[in-house]
Amino acid sequence: MAEAARKLNAAETPLYREAPNNIEAEQALLGAILVNNDAFYRVSDFLKAAHFYEPLHRKIYEVLAELIRMGKMANPVTIKTFLPADEKVGEMTVAQYLARLAGEATTVINAADYGRAIYDLATRRALITVGEDMVNIAYDAPVDMSPSDQIEDAERRLFELAETGRYDGGFESFSDAVKTAVDMANAAYMRDGHLSGVATGLRDLDRRMGGLQPSDLIILAGRPGMGKTSLATNIAFNIAASYEPVQQADGSFKAANGGVVGFFSLEMSSEQLATRIVSEQTEIPSSKIRRGEINEAQFEQLVGCAQTMQKLPLFIDQTGGISIAQLAARARRLKRQRGLDVLVIDYVQLMQGTSARAQQNRVQEITEITTGLKALGKELGVPIIALSQLSRQVESRDDKRPQLSDLRESGSIEQDADVVLFVYREEYYLKNKEPKPGTEEYIKWEGEMHEVKGKAEVIIAKQRHGPTGTVSLAFQGEFTRFSDLAEEHHLPERFE
Repeated sequence: MAEAARKLNAAETPLYREAPNNIEAEQALLGAILVNNDAFYRVSDFLKAAHFYEPLHRKIYEVLAELIRMGKMANPVTIKTFLPADEKVGEMTVAQYLARLAGEATTVINAADYGRAIYDLATRRALITVGEDMVNIAYDAPVDMSPSDQIEDAERRLFELAETGRYDGGFESFSDAVKTAVDMANAAYMRDGHLSGVATGLRDLDRRMGGLQPSDLIILAGRPGMGKTSLATNIAFNIAASYEPVQQADGSFKAANGGVVGFFSLEMSSEQLATRIVSEQTEIPSSKIRRGEINEAQFEQLVGCAQTMQKLPLFIDQTGGISIAQLAARARRLKRQRGLDVLVIDYVQLMQGTSARAQQNRVQEITEITTGLKALGKELGVPIIALSQLSRQVESRDDKRPQLSDLRESGSIEQDADVVLFVYREEYYLKNKEPKPGTEEYIKWEGEMHEVKGKAEVIIAKQRHGPTGTVSLAFQGEFTRFSDLAEEHHLPERFE
């Protein structure tokens, strides 16, 4: 009896579980598009051919999409020539199958619902793939793969799935790449200032770089005291302050201007960073804010500025010595929860690598960090501004303007970066050379000092998609603020 019951239970247990799919929904959607091509535009912004479960349906959807986008009529007669004629669907030929799909088509109203059902099932199948891989790798883990590496890999794949609806690291057709390039040019034409990237708020720098380009790694380097962090906080504030969200077709928000900024401050606390930004905006020196040497009017100004800043999409992480894997995980999380358009890291030399081999060798560690940042920028599709220290050899030269060879600890910083910017202030070095007052040298020094006072140079030493050169900016040291220099033809009239 017990044996019979065991056999019965075994017979009832299915041999395998089929992946989630809905062939009827796929047929209904394809039929609706065949009858009325407008149905395609109700699903085309989120539904791709790869989301279909049935291979023949993928092929049909691909052909339909191509014909409709070319402005041609797509129906059972026009598309059958682009499909394999000898293939059979049960007893039917492909041509008969297409006619049946169109004949049983539902109304165009349901197209979006069917499309969404197909998309959701494709996402579930992708989740199953990620889950199976996680389980299999955890059971048979390679020797060189630590559990934290596996978590990092799983988190990356899940993030990609959440962002694109399909985990896929394969090839894309050149036509897709060209379409993306044209969309970017169109966005640049429509955006304020005609920039293809995110505007930094510094006119001359934007003009030279076209804004901060998506997925670029931008290294901002300089010796201590040059104002690297000040320039980074200025840019971060400008971007966050000009943020204008616009709703997409799928309900998510995208930045029409400005953007959401993530700031990893490994050197300063979030409170120090906030004090700096408040000082820049209110024009009250940060030293006075810290010591409380402010009057009532200035305090009201501070409170007003703080209230405005609370609404800004600027998020600060003040973890010191963060590893590249932790940073990537937190950036992905921020993008999922709040959105992310620009990432700032202050600064690279304070970060840590993750692999034990890299931690034993500083050059290898920096290589791992810069390669990781470049990959993260591409994955998230955002520009990353990473600050970097320069070596001391700058100080031993007569001309103290930095060069690419001055980047500290690794050639990989220069190699992986899409853009390298150096901040240089002649005033800083000249101030330390003050001669004895009353001498001839002092009069000469005073003239030179007057020439460079309040000026800074941002040297574009490398740029993959634009010219190199120098951009002049104004710098107000007491407020740690960079701004545009007045253009000659905008200056008030002068009488000699």
